[in-house]
Amino acid sequence: MAMQQKRAVVVTGGAAGIGAAVARRFADGGCNVYVLDVNAPAEEISGVYYILTDLANADDVARALEVVEASSEHVDVLVNNAGVSFVGTVEDGTEEDWQRVWNINVMGYVRTTRAVLPLLRKSSVPTIVNVTSCTAQSGFKKRALYSATKGALESMTRAIAADLVEEGVTVNAVSPGTVNTPFMADLAARSAEPEAVTRAFHERQPTGRMVEPDEVALAVEFLAHPHNRSATGTVLTIDGGMDGLHITDA
Repeated sequence: MAMQQKRAVVVTGGAAGIGAAVARRFADGGCNVYVLDVNAPAEEISGVYYILTDLANADDVARALEVVEASSEHVDVLVNNAGVSFVGTVEDGTEEDWQRVWNINVMGYVRTTRAVLPLLRKSSVPTIVNVTSCTAQSGFKKRALYSATKGALESMTRAIAADLVEEGVTVNAVSPGTVNTPFMADLAARSAEPEAVTRAFHERQPTGRMVEPDEVALAVEFLAHPHNRSATGTVLTIDGGMDGLHITDA
């Protein structure tokens, strides 16, 4: 699916995993891509500009957007993707844990959206795509805090879509299942039984395998395509059937 040439795209959390796949897909489509991430990429992608940014800090986000604006008069696509995980029940997380994860996963999206909106309003085809998670729809053990942030993001996606629909800004979300990223590989490696945990990650999906980052990137591209202007307030699930399919022998 070829993208409109030289659109300006901002991707948060684009140094690795899903964000890197999204950045690569837009760059391959001829877009100018700006990645905001607190980490430097292990491998830089041609056509992608990397701006070290702490999304937990509003001043740092504002500084990053000044860099973007110096290069581009407008932004056509904002992909909010950056986030951190937390494993534990509602009893395990401290007040500080909840504030830290919420500050990045939810407020990070808020800060970036606020900062980018003035440039989005200068685009003829402005769109926001938020990356959420299957944990927003289904209950997973030891994911209380993480799930709370992702559920908030899906609700916020619809609310922002309602606020901006009359301005022509589309706002949607992609909700992935378990994605085959370095983060998941590291999570398995740190467990007592890495092979068993990796197998369980694959088997969560009725398709029998984890979702690939490129599959999520394809969904983001679809929602952000300049000809796709009727999709807004939509959550597109890319989870190998995890939420919608209930496979039993009975």
